[in-house]
Amino acid sequence: MAGGRQEKDLVHLNAIHVENVKKERRYQKLHTEFSINPYRKIHVLPDKPMCRKPPESLSEDTTYIDAYRRVRMAPILKYPRPITESQEIGWFASELPPHDRQDPRLNFPRRKTDITQLALFVKKRGD
Repeated sequence: MAGGRQEKDLVHLNAIHVENVKKERRYQKLHTEFSINPYRKIHVLPDKPMCRKPPESLSEDTTYIDAYRRVRMAPILKYPRPITESQEIGWFASELPPHDRQDPRLNFPRRKTDITQLALFVKKRGD
């Protein structure tokens, strides 16, 4: 072949493949420990209602239950401070004061003026 390269026969290709497999096994890490994804909600389904199988009495794993409850909590209850920029809006907000309709500073009811009455009259007449 041109450039001094030789074609690789089946033995060379097999040696390259074996070397690649050894590298993969060297860096492969087997995960045997189960953990809950905290960013995904878990939907637990009960048994069938007409099932006659007795319920199994299993000892409760409190770490799983605590992790499940923590995932379902609101961010304000989970963290002492906001984590993202969007959480900063309303993080330290308290409830708004009761709305007073008699206060003219906060209440802007609709009012009829000469212009709005004329617009209503023209609209009705145009129909």
